[in-house]
Amino acid sequence: MAKLNVNGRVVEYQAEEDTPLLWVLREQLGLTGTKYGCGVAQCGACTVHVDGEAMRSCAMPAAGFDEKQKIVTIEGLSPDGSHPVQKAWAALDVPQCGYCQCGMIMAAAALLKSKPKPTDADIDAEITNICRCGTYNRVRAAIKAAAAG
Repeated sequence: MAKLNVNGRVVEYQAEEDTPLLWVLREQLGLTGTKYGCGVAQCGACTVHVDGEAMRSCAMPAAGFDEKQKIVTIEGLSPDGSHPVQKAWAALDVPQCGYCQCGMIMAAAALLKSKPKPTDADIDAEITNICRCGTYNRVRAAIKAAAAG
């Protein structure tokens, strides 16, 4: 059995060497907030944090991680929804269909951790997630609201 550190807990899993982290999170650990979108790390629906950095889990083999790296999913960002980004998302009614939003929230949280007061250029450079519903203006507004506190 291999081990991962997910949302502050060391967990065991068993999977083939090339199984993406996304599938271990969803299918073996039951953390279904992380979504499958494209499978090639382009859309960002599968975004998680690894040691504080936003990463796309659909193209990273789980075998490349162990219990030393801290993986955080949307479920571990703030279990009670009190993270400033989650609160801003709710206050500004960001989601439309909502499918991509967990990945967007994770990307936004990582951005704000590294740049607490991001500019529009920072947001454009860092938030490369794709939203088929086109909620980009609300995403930008929510990131700015979360940054403002």
